[in-house]
Amino acid sequence: MYHSNKQFFPSQIEHYVKQSFFHSLAEIKAVEDAWAAASNAKDVATIVGFYADDAISMIDDQPMLVGKAAIQKAIEEEMAKHKDKATVVFETLDLYGDENRVTEVGKTTVTDSTQKVIYTGKYMAVWEKRNGKWLTIRDMSNDDAKEVPAK
Repeated sequence: MYHSNKQFFPSQIEHYVKQSFFHSLAEIKAVEDAWAAASNAKDVATIVGFYADDAISMIDDQPMLVGKAAIQKAIEEEMAKHKDKATVVFETLDLYGDENRVTEVGKTTVTDSTQKVIYTGKYMAVWEKRNGKWLTIRDMSNDDAKEVPAK
């Protein structure tokens, strides 16, 4: 059995955990920015690449999507609905976990070419680091209710 003479104090462990977590936060933010860029470019292959092969996605008004093929089909159908130039922005509101798995809670804002908000929504994603790459293993999203114009 291996015994180390090195002692770790709670503050050192807390510092390590915080540093690992902040590094994970920066990595997830970079992936989200790349995801938004791919969405804006309607680059389905790149978006699907952010999912693990065994991912499950749960989106508005759809049955559960299991695996990349089902997720890709849903993304292609969604992209086909939106012919106009729209810009997607993801905002991470909360992120918790560790250096190998995190849960992200965020909101989505989609604007048209004049920066008018088309719709907003929210999402929750579970990310797992596999072979050094963050992949979505589970996600759930839905759109916010549209405002009803006053009469």
